Amino acid sequence: MNKDSRILVTGGRGLVGSALLRTLRSQNFTNILAPSREDLDLMNTGAVERFFKEHQLEYVIAAAARAGGIKASGTFPAEFLYENLVIQNNVIWQAYRSNVRKLLFLGSSCIYPGLAPQPMKETDLLTGPFEPSNEGYSIAKIAGLKLCEYLYTQFEKEFISCMPCNLYGIGDYFDHERGHVIASLILRMHEAKKNNIPEVVVWGSGNARREFLYVDDLADALLFLMNQYHQKEFINVGSGTDISIHDLAILIQQIVGYEGKLIFDPTKPEGVPRKLLDVSKMHTLGWSPRTSIEEGLKKTYADFQLVHS
Repeated sequence: MNKDSRILVTGGRGLVGSALLRTLRSQNFTNILAPSREDLDLMNTGAVERFFKEHQLEYVIAAAARAGGIKASGTFPAEFLYENLVIQNNVIWQAYRSNVRKLLFLGSSCIYPGLAPQPMKETDLLTGPFEPSNEGYSIAKIAGLKLCEYLYTQFEKEFISCMPCNLYGIGDYFDHERGHVIASLILRMHEAKKNNIPEVVVWGSGNARREFLYVDDLADALLFLMNQYHQKEFINVGSGTDISIHDLAILIQQIVGYEGKLIFDPTKPEGVPRKLLDVSKMHTLGWSPRTSIEEGLKKTYADFQLVHS
């Protein structure tokens, strides 16, 4: 991509999209479009079609999605399936019809079978049943990556996909009902510290292990893929290391400065026992993340405090 290339970033106000905009602007890209939901409703097929016709885009990074943690995805599977199908179909298909040069679609590591071998290779896709709590979201993301692969094969369009691991960072969604694990734990421990609440309940036994990637590292990886990756097969993007939810909660407790007690509740859902990506393909291409989990959590909490002071 050239510095003046016409680039669309969907989901520009979300966690990934806002990190992408920070990274693109820091690298002096000058022709970036990132319409808000008020400016462009990606659920509206006609509006998306008109937008693509009007702006004659060269590159698209499709980061918009309805997303959430285990509670949200398990509570609203119909919405997670339907809304993501509509959003991604509108963007990918109009990009194809408008002759966009290259598109990068973002999926999720939840596409893999719930009990896939660890670490999960790209070839493990569709080799077993989904984790039930995020099945709707997973099906939608697989449909998106397959649409990109079919357009690549059938029409020779360079529409590629990547599957990131769990993300966190500046601009995360701090919400009790819809937040992902890191954002939820930061919010609950911060509030417990502020209100002198003696204990915080953490869902699950704490034994489940998860891989996390700081979102600005993902943004760097996405630009790397736009410039360096040219294959139709999707590719994993992650840190290549995981941490138990127990150790993660302790680490967040230390960073927040919460001195109460953590109670792990095994009666609450915690998802699959382990979810770690095989990121050897990305390493072979020459990319690896720069931000440790400790450094990333400190940056995330510092930003949270600015917003929630």
